Amino acid sequence: MSTPTPPMPALIADQLTKTYRNGVQALAGVSFQVAPGEIFGLLGPNGAGKSTTVRILATLTQPDGGSARIAGHDVMTDPQAVRRTIGYVAQASGVDRWAKGRENLVLQAQLQRVPAEKIDARVDELLAWVNLTEAANRLVNTYSGGMKRRLDIAMGLVHSPSLLFLDEPTTGLDPETRAALWRDLRRLREERGLSVLLTTHYLEEADAMCDRLAIVDHGRVVAEGRPEDLKRTIGGDRVVLETSDVERALPLLRGIPGVTAAEPEDRAITVRVEHAPSVSPTLVATLAQNGVAVTSLTVARTTLDDVYLHHTGHRFDAEAVSGGKRGGRR
Repeated sequence: MSTPTPPMPALIADQLTKTYRNGVQALAGVSFQVAPGEIFGLLGPNGAGKSTTVRILATLTQPDGGSARIAGHDVMTDPQAVRRTIGYVAQASGVDRWAKGRENLVLQAQLQRVPAEKIDARVDELLAWVNLTEAANRLVNTYSGGMKRRLDIAMGLVHSPSLLFLDEPTTGLDPETRAALWRDLRRLREERGLSVLLTTHYLEEADAMCDRLAIVDHGRVVAEGRPEDLKRTIGGDRVVLETSDVERALPLLRGIPGVTAAEPEDRAITVRVEHAPSVSPTLVATLAQNGVAVTSLTVARTTLDDVYLHHTGHRFDAEAVSGGKRGGRR
């Protein structure tokens, strides 16, 4: 009995590199694969190289090295076939706010060469899917931020692509609208079997949305896998101790049985332990016996921030909140 042939990956990126004219290296060998019907995330702070990666895969810019294939089509040598296969929703909205929702979709369908006899039915289907049927004949300028983003996604789907790129899809949205968009994307994958590649700098978004993800830092993939598997590799619990004497506390904590790591952060120390309930009293008692006061103790589950810290040596939030793009790299 012959072994079934595994399905072709929806996307293969292999050692992509890119350096801008100002000398900033945006990508330093990015590699990952996206399976059919999978939501795959590129997680990293602003400047990590996520958007550059997506722009290369969407045929909007050329890499300096490496290769990429989408549904078997080479991104560099067969860009037209790639463009027929993908939908692309950029960070900045591409809708015309002085046109109606329906008009935006009809124009996009025409640009994507959807057969004329299928456009009306396709537009109606997408408007219903993104819950914009009632607002279809209103100017987009009257839409809320979440409505505009849903229209953006509908425009990316108008030609029935097999792979959808979403570059920072929820940036600027309030938490309630963001959660609603997450539900829509899960439904998209479940109902249509669509593959999705999304970039994000929101840890909770990557954790909630992605079947698998790659953590990108300074143009490199530093970790890849299912969110739960990545967190499991770190192991143990996380205890955060606040103390006024971090320098004295660190060597004391690192010498306690059950402590696997202790890293300073301002006036706090993040301690990785095998079992927080049994080890936490020992942490406090050891410090107290040596004259080091603990002002607070917090126990938390392992997060993707811990995974990021483990692989990069620095906290995710320290760069994610910096607000800017570093040297033109995104």
